[in-house]
Amino acid sequence: MAKVELRDICKVYEGNVRAVENATITVEDKEFCVFVGPSGCGKSTTLRMVAGLEDISEGELLIDGELMNDVPPKDRNIAMVFQNYALYPHMTVYDNMAFGLKIKKVPKDEIERRVNEAAKILDIDKFLTRKPKALSGGQRQRVAVGRAIVRNPKVFLFDEPLSNLDAKLRVQMRAEISGLHHRLNATMIYVTHDQVEAMTMADKIVVMKDGRVQQIGSPLYLYNHPGNKFVAGFIGSPPMNFLTVNVTERDGGIVLGEETFTVRPAPEHAAYLKAYLGKEVFFGIRPEDMLFQEQAAPENRMPLRVEVVEPLGSDTTLWLTTGGQPLVARTEPTHVFKVGDTVSFTPRMEKARYFDRETELSILAELDAAAASGPSPQPPAVS
Repeated sequence: MAKVELRDICKVYEGNVRAVENATITVEDKEFCVFVGPSGCGKSTTLRMVAGLEDISEGELLIDGELMNDVPPKDRNIAMVFQNYALYPHMTVYDNMAFGLKIKKVPKDEIERRVNEAAKILDIDKFLTRKPKALSGGQRQRVAVGRAIVRNPKVFLFDEPLSNLDAKLRVQMRAEISGLHHRLNATMIYVTHDQVEAMTMADKIVVMKDGRVQQIGSPLYLYNHPGNKFVAGFIGSPPMNFLTVNVTERDGGIVLGEETFTVRPAPEHAAYLKAYLGKEVFFGIRPEDMLFQEQAAPENRMPLRVEVVEPLGSDTTLWLTTGGQPLVARTEPTHVFKVGDTVSFTPRMEKARYFDRETELSILAELDAAAASGPSPQPPAVS
């Protein structure tokens, strides 16, 4: 397997359209790296440049220490699994999986060994004589993955491979691809717009927006220490709430508020908010960090109006408003809520995040930098 390095990679189309701008990403040997972001963010274009299907306008691509900018795709020793499976409809499953090896003139007995081995790993050995039209979507996806496995490539590339599957099958295939990574101990780069896939599968996540890398890190690092408002809102489901609040001083301490509530930041956060006295900031809090208060009026209590109730069995999701600003809370299913009720929640202030109104960068970046030296596999790179 191999290490993949992208050094200031750019993709410029006709008319000076810059689809990818200065992407610097390192995928370590045997690592599962996920490129995630909304449609049009440049993640698939970046993957296609690694594959050699798109020319690199600027920068350098290295695989296993070798410069690959001008190396044809067939000579890069990579295998790609496409969104639409790209199977030959007139060939059997066996022939689809063996086709690339036949082109390379691999001996027949070796082809048979590799195909049968991959088919057993993916539990499709009983379908080898079928054609793609006789397979379900999940089975076709396994064939596409099997075709990649038999080549024994240095790097596996996946371009949104689960987006055509139904929700239940996506969960199953997600687990199967993660298990496959552990069995093969392979370097894998996976592109998706689904942050749940990114969180559950990745060793490292690369968050992209508008052709630029926003932040790089382990799933939990990005979840707990987002470098900017976009990353904070993209990673997590339901996404983080953002309320516009004023930073003021009261009784010798920092307080944050708007017309319906005031809260005090955690002591370790207050020092970073002093520079924003008299200004507005984005106060970010995740739905699961909103605690329902049936009685009392504790410090940091927020009165909220219930707009929508979504009972999900394991928990209940509430869509709320405060002073015209929307937010979401996740509560225990035992609590009963009605639309129009005014209820009280207390945010876990030690979990809160704060973002500059103009730059949208994290106000706690310096605090996060210290955490980056801990469990995160790569320090955050915020553009």
